[in-house]
Amino acid sequence: MRKLMMTLAATTALAAPAYAQDMNIVETAAGAGNFTTLVAAVEAAGLVETLSGEGPFTVFAPTDEAFAALPEGTVEGLLADPEALAAVLTYHVVPGAVMSGDLSDGMTATTVNGADITVSIDMGTVMVNDATVSTADIEASNGVIHVIDSVILPPM
Repeated sequence: MRKLMMTLAATTALAAPAYAQDMNIVETAAGAGNFTTLVAAVEAAGLVETLSGEGPFTVFAPTDEAFAALPEGTVEGLLADPEALAAVLTYHVVPGAVMSGDLSDGMTATTVNGADITVSIDMGTVMVNDATVSTADIEASNGVIHVIDSVILPPM
């Protein structure tokens, strides 16, 4: 299992700065370059201070491409509704620092939103709900980021 997770961490789609451990989650995401929509959404939802705080937090971070894949108008609608936006964003955050080695197939975790996410691992692919983890274990000063390829939506 650990070898599987180490392999996942080694196949990076994101080149995190070597000094990411000195930056908080928001700074790390902003500096990466492919989370501009996520960072803008965090700002619009008023979550910058929270996600820049002490933590630790685990963020399953959708890329700009993940947001672009949502149906047309979805991002704009969420940006216009800070409460709904915060509900979606906090569904991507788990309290505590959960590293890839801590994940197991069938594991559930309660998000800051209050709803659970489910982790599945199959043939070296790690998924959170229906999103695939493309890069794991990007450490920040107040937690960890795992990059995912789609936006996960909380149950309604």
